[in-house]
Amino acid sequence: MTRADAHTVARHRLPDVPPDHAAVQTYAEWLPGALEREIYFGWLAETAHGVIGGAGLTLLEWGPTREDPQPWRGRVVNVWTHPRWRRQGVARQLVMHALAAAAARGVQVLSLSTTSAGRPLYGSLGFGTASAEMVRRGPRQG
Repeated sequence: MTRADAHTVARHRLPDVPPDHAAVQTYAEWLPGALEREIYFGWLAETAHGVIGGAGLTLLEWGPTREDPQPWRGRVVNVWTHPRWRRQGVARQLVMHALAAAAARGVQVLSLSTTSAGRPLYGSLGFGTASAEMVRRGPRQG
């Protein structure tokens, strides 16, 4: 994946919003810098007709914990497969690239968000449900 793919990734990340939506534009602008800083790694699956799937890995400097001295965590993001290519192993191969990239960097703890459709795939790759996490969102800016 290259900087030139940023808008494609942003569109696949948010398929239900218009291409000119602020969230798509913001992500597309963020991505090239993240690639350059090597905190985002991405993979696209393509055919002669275009992109049929994608996946990414975001590295987060979390800090060492009691269970893991490695300060980095990985987050698998932007997993998407074109509907005609689903259930053919495309997402599995893309996520396996992300897992290999994390392992090559010594990152052992990875997380992701999933839909009910993706849960069996991620479970088969070793992900389990973690229910202790809570999230607080501050007020929206702008």
